[in-house]
Amino acid sequence: MKDLTQGSIPKHLINMALPMMIGMFIQTLYFIVDLYFVGKLGAAALAGLSLAGNAMFLIFALTQILNVSTAALISHAVGAKDREDANLTFNQSMMLSTVTGLVVCIIGYVGAEAYLNLISQDLATVQMGLTYLHWFIPCMALQFVMVSISSALRGTGIVKPTMIIQTLSILVNILLSPILIAGWGSGYAMGIAGAGLASSISVVFAVILLCYYFKTAEKYVSVDFSLWRVDTARIKKLLAIGLPAGGEFFLMFVYMGTIYWLIQPFGADAQAGFGLGSRIMQSLFLPAMAIAFAAPAIAGQNFGAKNYQRVRETFTWSAIMTCSLMAILTLACLSQAEWMVQAFSNDQEVLLISVVFLQLICWNFVPSGLVFTCSGMFQALGNTMPALFSTATRLITFILPALWLSQQEDFQIEQLWYVSVTTVCIQAGVSFYLLRREFNKRLPQGESSSENLANENL
Repeated sequence: MKDLTQGSIPKHLINMALPMMIGMFIQTLYFIVDLYFVGKLGAAALAGLSLAGNAMFLIFALTQILNVSTAALISHAVGAKDREDANLTFNQSMMLSTVTGLVVCIIGYVGAEAYLNLISQDLATVQMGLTYLHWFIPCMALQFVMVSISSALRGTGIVKPTMIIQTLSILVNILLSPILIAGWGSGYAMGIAGAGLASSISVVFAVILLCYYFKTAEKYVSVDFSLWRVDTARIKKLLAIGLPAGGEFFLMFVYMGTIYWLIQPFGADAQAGFGLGSRIMQSLFLPAMAIAFAAPAIAGQNFGAKNYQRVRETFTWSAIMTCSLMAILTLACLSQAEWMVQAFSNDQEVLLISVVFLQLICWNFVPSGLVFTCSGMFQALGNTMPALFSTATRLITFILPALWLSQQEDFQIEQLWYVSVTTVCIQAGVSFYLLRREFNKRLPQGESSSENLANENL
């Protein structure tokens, strides 16, 4: 366990975020390698990978329920020095993750084809996506156990071992991708199926290492099967915190699926171009997300210990760091978008759509950084409903104009990116307002002059 209620908050943020950044940098390399080899298979393969990859937002929605709630409740228990409560939360989370993973595996194999047919009219794209998912579904199912263990460690202030293991897992994926996709060394190229198999093997590797580390090294919380009996009260607590956070990613799944559905008349090139651009955008977001993900553990422990001034200061420093990084990434996309995408496809139409997407959508990077930071603070306070509300605001303000535009004779894909940027700015304003309200309601003010200074930051 690491005590985050003392010491420099910026130092804690950097110390916790740095291992995450390293791991996410490696994960960015994984995205790049995956895109590079699948992109060489043609526009249909790239579009199929993108459509199938969007299903991960649905998995993120489910894993986020356990991820956010487990980390929040355990960090509160650690701050309150209640080890028994932390162990109960962890074991209930592990029980839920095991059951959910099995259910996801079954539903994935049964419903994959129907999902792909809904958002694409191109038969080759659907077939490519289906082939990928058949090998990728085990990876999705195993995410749940991995998230429960990782979030438990993060709630106790431990992030470095998790990041090392995830980095090793991604390196395995990077090494396997050219071997399985392109047949390097083996002479047997699996194509897009190899991308799914590489991901599944790497996650199996990560789960084995995490379980080994947890059993041999972590002592504050541990697996106790006697605590796996259904505890209705604790499950309600987990769901109360986790469901709104999971709802955020579910709405993102709907948002991305809506875009794929709206642009399907433009063909596989359009879906491939959007998929390529959005994957590069997601990889660029990872370092900023590392900072936002580090903040809840710090703020959560201080909230549990009733150090309210430090909760506010955690927000301030997290927002400064995250938005500054996003501003740098905005400049990079404006000046280097063509360089970022040119290696991933030989189709000029796909590349053009990706470049235009990045150069327009990058204007929402800074407000996205603020949204990430606010969402992290809602998690730390144990109330993620405001984050869900702000995401719902974005979805509604995007879908209604987008549906109207799609019915116009002069409808162009670029119009969707303009609407998207506008809606993210609206979401950032809503998130910031809701966080100010939450702070004023849950964090007592006026305890010291230094806290009053912190209050001015909100």
